[in-house]
This record gives sequence, C-alpha cells and structure tokens, in this order.
Amino acid sequence: MSEADVAVVGAGLAGLAAARRLTAAGRSVVVLEARDRVGGRTLNEPVGPGPDQVVELGAQWVGPTQHRLLALARELGVATYPTHAEGEYLFATGEKVDRYRGTIPPMNPIALADLGQAMARLNVMARGVPLEAPWTARRAARWDAQTFETWLRRNVRAPSARAMLRLALEAVWAIDAVEPSLLHVLFYIRSAGRLETLLDTEGGAQQDRFVGGTQLLSQKLAEPLDVVLEAPVRAIAQDADGVTVRADGAGEVRAGRVIVAVPVPLGAAVAWTPALPYDRVGLVQRMAMGSVVKCMAVYDEPFWRADGLSGQAAALDGPVKVVYDNSPPGGRPGVLLGFFEGRAAQAAMRMPVEDRRTTVLTAFARFFGARARSPERYLDRAWGDDEWSRGCYGAYLPPGGWTGFGPALRRPVGRIHWAGAETAVVWNGYMDGAVSSGERAAGEVLATAA
Repeated sequence: MSEADVAVVGAGLAGLAAARRLTAAGRSVVVLEARDRVGGRTLNEPVGPGPDQVVELGAQWVGPTQHRLLALARELGVATYPTHAEGEYLFATGEKVDRYRGTIPPMNPIALADLGQAMARLNVMARGVPLEAPWTARRAARWDAQTFETWLRRNVRAPSARAMLRLALEAVWAIDAVEPSLLHVLFYIRSAGRLETLLDTEGGAQQDRFVGGTQLLSQKLAEPLDVVLEAPVRAIAQDADGVTVRADGAGEVRAGRVIVAVPVPLGAAVAWTPALPYDRVGLVQRMAMGSVVKCMAVYDEPFWRADGLSGQAAALDGPVKVVYDNSPPGGRPGVLLGFFEGRAAQAAMRMPVEDRRTTVLTAFARFFGARARSPERYLDRAWGDDEWSRGCYGAYLPPGGWTGFGPALRRPVGRIHWAGAETAVVWNGYMDGAVSSGERAAGEVLATAA
C-alpha cells in the first residue's frame, strides 16, 4: 500500500489542476488515471510532421472570457491562435446553400425577430439563476419542471427560429432539446455570461485554439506530478482517519483525503464504503452525458479559402449540422471539422466507421463541393464509446435534477471532494471550468486540518 496526503482520481485538466495546487502547497499527491494517457476529454492527433500540426479529437476551443484557462496556458508556455474565420459563411436549408457575412445567417425577417426575442428572453431569465445554487432561483421549480423543448414550443412561434435554437442546443450541449431541463440551460447560459458567448467564434467560446493542441496543457501539467496511468479506480473507502483508494495496476493508496475529478455519471462504477448519501446517488443516477462524434477530413490544403469561404457552415437539417475550418496554425494541411450531435450521434455510433465517413464527406460536399469528398485522411472519435468518459461534451440534468439533487454536486462527502468541468460555477462544462473546479477542490482540502 502506498501513501500520500491526497489521492486524486482522474488526470484530466481538473484532476491535474488540483494536484498542481496541492503540490505547490507542500502536500504529497498521487494521481490515478484509468487511461494510458493524461488529458481526459482532450486528445491530440498529429496530421503532419511539425509539432504544431495536430488536431484535437476532444475539447479544443478557448474564449476571451475563459480567464483561468488562458492564465494557465500562459504559465505553461502554451500559445493560442485564432480559429479561422476569414471569408464568407455558409448556411443550408434543404437544397439551398447561402453565402453570407456577419454572425446572423439569412432568415425570414419575422423568424429572425422571433429568434432575437427568444435569445434576449433566455439571457434575461438566465440572469435570475444564482451560479452557486441554481435550485434557489425564484422560478427554479417552474423552470426545472419543463424541458427546453417545452419552453421553445410555448415561446417561439416561427419554425425556423425554433430550429435555430435546437441547433444551438445541439452545438453547445450535444443533446436534443427534449433532454435538459430549462433550468439547466439557463444555468449554463449564466455560467458563460450570455447565450451569444456560447455560440460565437469571435468574442465567443470558439474564438481561439491552442498551438500544439489542448492535450499539451495536461501533458505539461503532469510532468512534475506523480501520475499513475492505467489505474482505473474500483473502490473508495473512508473512515475516521483517512481514505483507501483501490485501483487496478496501483493496488491500494492510503490518503488523508481524495479528490474525484471524473464525469459525475462515472461515480456509479465505483464501490463506495460507506455508501454515498442518497442525494449524491440521486445526482449520479440522473446526470447524463451528451452524445457526440467528432469528425475531421484532412486535405492537402484548405481549398475552400481560395473560394473566399471561411470554412464555417451550418445547416438546419441533416446529421452533420455544424462545420469549421480546423486547419493547424500554418494552414497546412487543410482540415474540415464536423459533428454528429445528440440523437444524430447516437445513430452514428451504431454505424460502421466507413458509413460515418461517407455520411460526413457527403455533408462536407454539400457545402464545399465535390473536392470535399476526397480527403487524404478521415478521423473521428465517438466519445460515447470511451469507457472513461461515456460521452461528451459534458453532463446535463433533466427536469427535476437541479431542484432535487443539485446541492450534492459540489458538497464534500466526509473526506471525499468533487471536481470536474460539470462541478464548475463559471464556464461549467468547459476546460476553463475544469481547471477552476480542480483548484476549488484543492482549496477545500487545504482548508481542512487533515
């Protein structure tokens, strides 16, 4: 049996940020990671010989208000570069593909006005959600008793405006509008500041990328730490004097406290002694992961740029509705990025990879022409098949989840503390939130006597 002051479960950004802060404070820490790598839901894939010629099969973007993540990147010496957005955007409805500039795609003026009022209302409602305790909002019971789809049908008249908001939900949460509670959506908007901040490239959550890929952050964080890979945690027992964490490949680790920094739903796979309190179990049972397959086609060059296109496109129909230019900072090779999200992702994960490839390239050709059908390489990552994530981008709560079990999200259970992007107050579900959640959990441990 090995010993440490603190055991950390999970070597994603949250767990590594926690371990970094604890180590800096003089605590001995061991990090236990189930995978054969660090990084959690970040994962780099080389697309060329240069160190900067990588794409991210997991989380990748950073926005200007994600201050903690940007500060960490500066401390680690990881630079950023802008997401390619020069040129015209594409918007497809049926057989028609329109080119446009600006942030708003071409829409019927009545539908556009309906969309605008709906987004404004959502922003106003979100300001009424306390970040630390969403379940205490004045209208929490009402908002948590309905899905986002229910609210859409009652408050948005134009079908195309509804479709745009459903698309926004899929793009941000990787879920369908029938799944989350309205309260969850409002909390998430408040956590980022405004709905537009979640959706926009320039000035929004998709503004920049990291040179060398996002996994580089975790790799640099892990260098000075004691990280044990291929060590999935199977059991956590606590008593009056400490905790015992049992992990495959690492045996037992005895520590004063443990920080669990994995997606909330994965808590169901751990044997807890004594059993977790009812509200924590209820939270684990109700929180579900989004569904996404992240797909990329690699070309010798970003040929769409020569046609005056930014590489960004959206559609209200089809299995692949959002596309980005995902080329490395030097512009070579050219990379198009698309997503299966929500129910489309659930269907895609039942397909053979070759069928997914055909579907994605057909979608790319819809926007960018026949040349898009013939990439040099195709990549995808079905995060629902990942044993140690079971989905992406993050976890969400259905109706009744926040008001019934929300207080258990961050509340320690004895010597057990919780971290992870889903526990964050600001930028919940994002890398920025993961970093701040780990630092918050480390602060909780440091504030205790042992």
